[in-house]
Amino acid sequence: DTMRRVVRQSKFRHVFGQAVKNDQCYDDIRVSRVTWDSSFCAVNPRFVAIIVDASGGGAFLVLPLHKTGRIDKSYPTVCGHTGPVLDIDWCPHNDQVIASGSEDCTVMVWQIPENGLTLSLTEPVVVLEGHSKRVGIVAWHPTARNVLLSAGCDNAIIIWNVGTGEALINLDDMHVDMIYNVSWNRNGSLICTASKDKKVRVIDPRKQEIVAEKEKTHEGARPMRAIFLADGNIFTTGFSRMSERQLALWNPKNMEEPIALHEMDTSNGVLLPFYDPDTNIIYLCGKGDSSIRYFEITDESPYVHYLNTFSSKEPQRGMGFMPKRGLDVNKCEIARFFKLHERKCEPIIMTVPRKSDLFQDDLYPDTAGPEAALEAEEWFEGKNADPLLISLKHGYIPGKNRDLKVVKKNILDNKPAGNKKSDLINAPKKAADASNSQNDAKLDEILKELKSIKDTISSQDERISKLEQQMAKFAD
Repeated sequence: DTMRRVVRQSKFRHVFGQAVKNDQCYDDIRVSRVTWDSSFCAVNPRFVAIIVDASGGGAFLVLPLHKTGRIDKSYPTVCGHTGPVLDIDWCPHNDQVIASGSEDCTVMVWQIPENGLTLSLTEPVVVLEGHSKRVGIVAWHPTARNVLLSAGCDNAIIIWNVGTGEALINLDDMHVDMIYNVSWNRNGSLICTASKDKKVRVIDPRKQEIVAEKEKTHEGARPMRAIFLADGNIFTTGFSRMSERQLALWNPKNMEEPIALHEMDTSNGVLLPFYDPDTNIIYLCGKGDSSIRYFEITDESPYVHYLNTFSSKEPQRGMGFMPKRGLDVNKCEIARFFKLHERKCEPIIMTVPRKSDLFQDDLYPDTAGPEAALEAEEWFEGKNADPLLISLKHGYIPGKNRDLKVVKKNILDNKPAGNKKSDLINAPKKAADASNSQNDAKLDEILKELKSIKDTISSQDERISKLEQQMAKFAD
């Protein structure tokens, strides 16, 4: 025992961070100044998305990763929201689909063209309406296709089937105060939330019940964060009663006492945790800090092991975290951050120093790939599945993404609406056969509207031809 090693052996002990050169940054971006504690940035192997200041509405930039350097003021944005955008999240199963939540109380889902935007995008694929106050959190399900969670300042969590545009689960009576963050577990069967009432709750969304909760997870009044780890434990950041920043580890099966609790410093920025399930490393980025601290989580005491700190001069406004399949495995890169300054976005690369050029299997176990393990309907029916894993041995080559198609349920009946001319002619007959008077009324309404639209068009046609005749006279 007297010979116990003082320094713990870990292959991540020497992980170091490095900011990229200036010409590999994204410059001249007006990063959003909204006072909201989200990360303002989302990245995937194709794009970096950044919430920006926009007059009269909400917008975010979507840049192909290689589009570094100065970004022109006129560069197109995604700008369909009527209020500031508060949170964005890339779909884990489609690198061209991104969701946004906004102060305008809506969630929008967007399809980005394969090579990025050439024109500003104002038309989302679908608008999800159901919150009565601003929507500050959006989070895709980790393993089921087209399942999206949103949380708003109405203290409600809604889980949507994006493929049909419907809200399928509404958890509106579980939180009495503002929800600071929501995290899915590894297979998406549970969520955990941190709330202003200082409680962390573990919720089974499909049974709509609270499975576990902890009061006063952190005693301080400032915002907390809670995330699930791969083994099912929960990691939280918050503040002590003396306003010191804390981090803690909890077992949801017994939330009485934390597995570990550490005090860090007395800075007042909210600590945003970014977790890598493959290496079990947690990176903590404080809003307004100029450093990233990282810790390894193991199952031996003290469970949360401090590794190192990456420090820089400039404070961070927000932070994006690249999924594993977007990293350069040939350079032993184990994490890449996209740090937002006031006017730019700067990638920071975390590397494990190794001499060999060969693929390092111990650094890159198989990781979550882009294929969904379940369809939305299967998950809502109660099925669970772990992420489908891929090997990074030969690097990750993005495949073709299928377009997101939203098939809204038809009001007239449950079959998708046909829009052939013959359908419109036969529609009155079908309705007459059906004894459903409500459908009759709806149909009449639609036909009337069609007729009025046709009338409008023909009258406009006449007007156009008259104007053209007048123009011709002038020209003569």
